[in-house]
Amino acid sequence: MRKCLLVVFTAALTAMSFGAIKGKVIKTDGTDIAGEIKWSNRDKAYVIVRGGVEMQIPAVDVEDIEIVKPAGYDQAVALVEKGEGKKAISSLAKIVKEYRRLQWDKAAGGYLAQAYIQSGNVNEGLKVCQDIISADASAAYKGKLAPSYWEALLQLGQMTKLESALKKAAASGDRVTSGAALIKRGDVIMKEGKESNDAARKALIDGYLRVVMMYTDAGVAEEVRPEALYKAAQCFEKVGQAARADMMRKELRTMYKDSPWAAKQ
Repeated sequence: MRKCLLVVFTAALTAMSFGAIKGKVIKTDGTDIAGEIKWSNRDKAYVIVRGGVEMQIPAVDVEDIEIVKPAGYDQAVALVEKGEGKKAISSLAKIVKEYRRLQWDKAAGGYLAQAYIQSGNVNEGLKVCQDIISADASAAYKGKLAPSYWEALLQLGQMTKLESALKKAAASGDRVTSGAALIKRGDVIMKEGKESNDAARKALIDGYLRVVMMYTDAGVAEEVRPEALYKAAQCFEKVGQAARADMMRKELRTMYKDSPWAAKQ
């Protein structure tokens, strides 16, 4: 009886310490379990408390997880997208820490890295990315974190690592990720070509215009075309094709008026 009470009491304490991170674990057998969730790095498993009972699901048995969006996430993202990332650093850092391996660490980590880059601390932005990548190597070339990681590598001149990540992104089969990789390929061409007219032409052909023309499918276009249109317009302007630059800007304003890239014009 005493042992049973101890188990229930321990489970209750565990639940209280979770910080009420609610969500659902979807297992590889198609079943799912909802409750308060945390990641156990020691056991490489998700720990779930449901109805006062604690259970573990090994990571190898997990197909996916669905976690309720963290409080303050949208507000922090809005600040980064407006170029005011410095104001969002503390909020995003808190989310990254508390949601470790709980879906939102990568998305928040990507924005946190952007926030550090905006504030001039590129090394800290890279460190944020590397910490998450150390737990999940695919985050270097796939998903929400990857573009911020690539930008940090580009700004720090770590081109070998960047090229490796971009090649993996192109081969990943993920349309959003491969589109983002093409955009970053254009950025690399512009930097290595010192933003010359020749570099702008090559960046258009090998990067930005490919995304503008080929990534028009629903659910993908909204993620990658606004940035590609914005950067294509800049390149057309640089090479003296003002009419085509205006076409890119008009499409950006018309089709993606709520995008932060439209707001940059």
